[in-house]
Amino acid sequence: MSTTPLPGIGVQYDLTTREDRHVSVVAHRDGTRTVNVYQADDPDACLQSLHLTGPESASLIDALMPAHHSPNVLHTTDLGLVAERIELSTHSHWNGRVLGETRMRTDTGASIVAVLRRSGAIPSPAPDFRLAGGDTLIVIGTREGVEAAAAILGQE
Repeated sequence: MSTTPLPGIGVQYDLTTREDRHVSVVAHRDGTRTVNVYQADDPDACLQSLHLTGPESASLIDALMPAHHSPNVLHTTDLGLVAERIELSTHSHWNGRVLGETRMRTDTGASIVAVLRRSGAIPSPAPDFRLAGGDTLIVIGTREGVEAAAAILGQE
């Protein structure tokens, strides 16, 4: 991906796909986007150009995200792992209980790698760490494991 400033217009992002196809997106200063697809045999000849409004651009971004897209998803890798923020409700069954009681890693394969509280972040919480409603837990595992963890943590 390369980036080219376009003074007075915005920024152009150019991508050459694995199949050697040239695609560009012009991010206009007014929030609109122009998506251009170029001919395979002539990377300078535009085959199709779409001008999208801000909301249309947002819809396209959502469509390009994985099917399990969530604003809580932090990162996925080629290894098939995902990290997600899961908030513990004040009505949660786990509010006031220790982390080890959840049997999270044993039952889901997912790990709680940090807890975010108003007082700060607690990295690598131990099994005797006491959970509290309002905590945000950073959970890492497979998509299935993280979904199972969210179901466990959502118990009331």
